Amino acid sequence: MKKAINIRLDETLLSDLDSYAKELDRTRTYLIEKSVSAYFDTLDELIADQRIDQIKQGQTEVYSLEQVAAKLGLE
Repeated sequence: MKKAINIRLDETLLSDLDSYAKELDRTRTYLIEKSVSAYFDTLDELIADQRIDQIKQGQTEVYSLEQVAAKLGLE
């Protein structure tokens, strides 16, 4: 199910969006959905890098699979 949201875009960005939509015969919504979806890959990488840094700095504890299985009683 889709939900409507409101966003504000710089006029130049909106103009570019409209140009692409017209050229590709797609809606603004379609292009925004595709753009956000594609950017999620970048966000996943940023989050992974942040978590790696937290592990290296000792801010996050890491457990082995065996430790997790033991804690859950799955041995």
